[in-house]
Formats: sequence, C-alpha cells, structure tokens
Amino acid sequence: MFSPLTSLAERLRRADGRVASDLARALDSLPRLRRRASVAPGPAALGDPARGLRVLSWNLLRLTGASCAELAWLIERYQVDVALLQEATIKFEELPARVGGRLVRHPLPGRIHGPAIWARGGVADPRRVPLFSFAIRRHAVVAESGGVGFASVHLSHGQLMCRRQAREASGALPGGPAVIAGDFNMVGPLRLDGFREVGPRAPTHYANGLLPLRIDRCFVRDLACRDSRVLDRGASDHRPILLDLAALPADAARDAA
Repeated sequence: MFSPLTSLAERLRRADGRVASDLARALDSLPRLRRRASVAPGPAALGDPARGLRVLSWNLLRLTGASCAELAWLIERYQVDVALLQEATIKFEELPARVGGRLVRHPLPGRIHGPAIWARGGVADPRRVPLFSFAIRRHAVVAESGGVGFASVHLSHGQLMCRRQAREASGALPGGPAVIAGDFNMVGPLRLDGFREVGPRAPTHYANGLLPLRIDRCFVRDLACRDSRVLDRGASDHRPILLDLAALPADAARDAA
C-alpha cells in the first residue's frame, strides 16, 4: 500500500538533493564571504533587554550534507551571532576564515563528526562534556559567549537515554542565561529544571523521507524568545532552526527565579 508513496518520496528526496548539491557547488565557486569592518559585531553581552541575540542550530549531515559555504551564507544572510552545530566535520573548521568569529568542534569518539559551537564574538571556557551512553559515545560541546552559556548537543535515539543526556548537558552549563539546542532525537515533552522550550513548533526532519518529526529543539534559561522559525534544509536532512533571544527584563527574571 505504501510502496508507491515511498518510491515517490525517494525520487523527490533525490531530486531535492541534486538541487542542493548544485547550490553548494555554486556557493563554493564564489569568493569566500568575509565580514566587512563597517558591519557591527554581535552583542558582547545581554545585560540590556533591548539588545538581541540571534542563534542558529543545525544538524549538517556529515560528509553528504551542507557545505561550509552554505553554512557561511546562512550566517551572513540572517546575521547569526551564535551557531550550534551537529555532525560538523573537519571541513567546517574553515568557517572562521569565511565569516570571522571562532569555532569549537569536538568529534564523537571514533567518528569524523561531532557537535560544535561557532560564535561571532568568540567563545570562552569551551569544553567537552561526556554524556551517559552505550553504543555511540556522546558528548556535548559547552562554551560561553557574550555572558550566555551555550550547549550544542546531538543525543541518542532512545527516548529515556536522550532525556537523561539532555539533563546532563543542561546541568553542565554555568549559572545565568543559557541555551541548549541541537538534535535531541526526541519526541514528546521534556522538562529541564530552570529551562523552557522556545524552539519552533514545526517539523525539522522527515524520518525515511515520510514521517515529519520535530527533533531539533532549543531550551533557554533566563532569556526571552522574540521569534523562532525553521529554515529550508538545503543539502542536509534536517531543517535549521533560527531564534531571536533577548535578556529578560529585571521583573521577569525575578519572577522566573
């Protein structure tokens, strides 16, 4: 019954992939994108509620997915301040040469890819945080930028396991404003002490090209979310999520505490 639908979905997926590959090759042929000095950098801190922070989270799909040029184009197109990346390979270490900033990447043990954090204003105290796991050893990449703690995660597929890992990653973040985002491989709700989910309520991945899932998530602490959305997936099999965050007003921060 489902074989014609599966066949059609596979043909559409291959066609979409060819278009994305053509786009990536075209982007790679362009001169490298470099941020002009006349463009103001991202915020150094979020003490003023009027100052915002734009965060991108994207599973890049290892070697066959998004290119560094495609990611650089997204960062410049949407003026991203911090990018939390998953399945980032060594080719993405050239990202600072394209858009400035600093990239911290830690491959998973025995793998060519792993989570990473890029920040236009640089990162402080970057570290790898091991997460409890079995078959594939997992870890989070944690760093601070602009007075905000960030954790980029790519969690296990087991629904109990990934929830345990999410709690471990959030617990490794320093006190104060914080963001944990990435590929959670999780369906259904999740409660993290002190955090609330602010990511877009839209599918970010299609399992086997058919089943829509919202597994790319974002949780924040002591931050307000002004806007969240999903973007076109490009050459990856995940759609990136884009969030506009801001410091909570003093009265709201007291209520949250």
